[in-house]
Amino acid sequence: MTQFATPTATARKLSKVEGLKEQSNYLREPVATELLQDTNSFSENATQILKFHGSYQQDNRDNRVKGQEKDYQFMLRTRSPGGFIPPQLYLTIDRLSDEYGNQTIRATTRQGFQLHGILKKNLKTAIAEIVKNMGSTLGACGDINRNVMAPPAPYKNRPEYKYAWEYANNVADLLTPQSGAYYEIWLDGEKAISGEEDPEVVAARKRNINGTNLEDKQEPIYGTKFMPRKFKISVTVPGDNSVDLFTQDVSLVVITDSQGELIGFDVFAGGGLGRTHNQEETFPRLADPICYVDKADVYDLVKAIVATQRDYGDRANRRHARMKYLIEDWGLEKFKQTVEGYFGKKLQPFQPLPEFKYLDFLGWHEQGDGKLFLGISIENGRVKDEGDFKLKTALKEIVQKYQLPMYLTPHQNLILAEIEGKFKEEIQEILDRNGIKTETEIDPLVRYSMACPALPTCGLAITEAERIIPSILERLRALLVKVGLKEEHFVVRMTGCPNGCARPYLAEIGFVGQGPDAYQIWLGADPHQTRLARPYMDKLNINNLETALEPLLVYFRKEQLEQEKPESFGDFCDRVGFEALRSFSTSYQTAPADVELANGHLVKSGMEKTEVLTPVESTETTATSQSTTPNKIRRRISVRDDVYDRLKQTAARQGKPLVQLATEAIEAYLKENGDS
Repeated sequence: MTQFATPTATARKLSKVEGLKEQSNYLREPVATELLQDTNSFSENATQILKFHGSYQQDNRDNRVKGQEKDYQFMLRTRSPGGFIPPQLYLTIDRLSDEYGNQTIRATTRQGFQLHGILKKNLKTAIAEIVKNMGSTLGACGDINRNVMAPPAPYKNRPEYKYAWEYANNVADLLTPQSGAYYEIWLDGEKAISGEEDPEVVAARKRNINGTNLEDKQEPIYGTKFMPRKFKISVTVPGDNSVDLFTQDVSLVVITDSQGELIGFDVFAGGGLGRTHNQEETFPRLADPICYVDKADVYDLVKAIVATQRDYGDRANRRHARMKYLIEDWGLEKFKQTVEGYFGKKLQPFQPLPEFKYLDFLGWHEQGDGKLFLGISIENGRVKDEGDFKLKTALKEIVQKYQLPMYLTPHQNLILAEIEGKFKEEIQEILDRNGIKTETEIDPLVRYSMACPALPTCGLAITEAERIIPSILERLRALLVKVGLKEEHFVVRMTGCPNGCARPYLAEIGFVGQGPDAYQIWLGADPHQTRLARPYMDKLNINNLETALEPLLVYFRKEQLEQEKPESFGDFCDRVGFEALRSFSTSYQTAPADVELANGHLVKSGMEKTEVLTPVESTETTATSQSTTPNKIRRRISVRDDVYDRLKQTAARQGKPLVQLATEAIEAYLKENGDS
């Protein structure tokens, strides 16, 4: 990959957005002025500043009419550290989605909610209602610390989870913009009542160690230019990768002593997934282990890392502005030394950690205090009513009746918490009545998939994602059944552009929009999102999905390692390598559309006859048959349907593939008649 020296502010011209931030009067203008104008949209300059307030201006491309103004609307995103949504806030969001939005709510991959379809004239009312009902949108977007993530499971008997949620909140408070612009614009200067900040957080924000703070009374950490690009932080516990910790700019991992008391944190830094097609200097990157820090120093260390990126991140080229590029260009040692300069102390050695696993917490669980929590899968994060599926109705009824808080998950799902055991059956009945599947009823392909909204509202989308992935997953399931892998599943993620909002670069199969109906295919990440995928194929027309993936799945079926836990598809692709995948695919002869791979062998059914076909791709051997090569010509033997049915039944009783049994029968006949 291409590397560039990190520029200084004096060496290169700053990007346009840097000037807009500096001239905005701490995020006030031109948003405040243009909000009062009787128009349907904001100017391009205002939309850049509007992001800091938690909103993106979008237009619905499905409604574009040549010669007419675009169908402008706004997306609002909540800032909800650790994904916590109190019942009052959820019911407010539900109401706003009906009154001002498109009647749906979307759970994001950063544990927030999004409202879509809000008109400019209703934007102030919507934001004010969110703030007055225990929510916020400040810092959910923009060049700033985004929503701080944490594992969503509300365990009460596992102190490490309590610490993760506590410090996610505190770090979010530490790095919240201090300018009063947000409340001036959206609440006419009235600051809503909120929880008191931890005194340690307040003290840490004021503490200036070796330049971590700037001489700026309104924004002592950010200054007038804020961060070079968005900045993402997570806090998790050892072994829990529900937050995709390796994709964050900074991840803190809770370290406790033998009594369960918090002693400090392991620190990762330098992750990020956004990239641009055909720009080699942009790439996804996993975070590196940096150090261990005592709990008393964690806020100072976070500020030191933020200051390093603030002062040295690339402010000339926004595509090269994330902290991952700073670390890639500098190397870890220079980065650590610079952080130490701001921190004022030597960084301590990283502590050993267990292997990280992906967890989604779906289904019913004990909280540890006598109450329950329930994880509910939300396909692509879209809370909606559609036909017999009425998730929006069900959640509103449950939250209204039982006043339950919820936690959004980093996988676009949600958890209902604080459920008394006596209400379990009632809540399950509401979900069943509204067509909500349990975790055991959901196809694992769907359960572990994600997609971004993409078309028609995202301005960056090149092609479809959320609207098309259900059909893609159906086709993948049919293909798995066809090749004899009907029980198999893997992590599938799809985005409409290369920015990676649904984290496709950590999927076993990632679809990354590259053109109309065309996707770049990424393969080889592991199921627990600890290894990056790699680009395997460019510009796959989605109509050719089966042609491209069938050979890979057949190869996987043939060569999958049988171990204590069967090898995953992502691990298989990484193990055999892309050269082997391409070689097998090149020599593979695709089965016709009416051919099914049964027990690893091709079987074709006809109206009056059934043909047993020799396996063109198989290299399996048995005691009575010899291997065939991938290029071998397919040979057909037609038999009557009644004979085929008897053959199939006998094969099932004996536990043999059809082709083996047919071969044995034919060989026995030939031998008996002296033709062996």
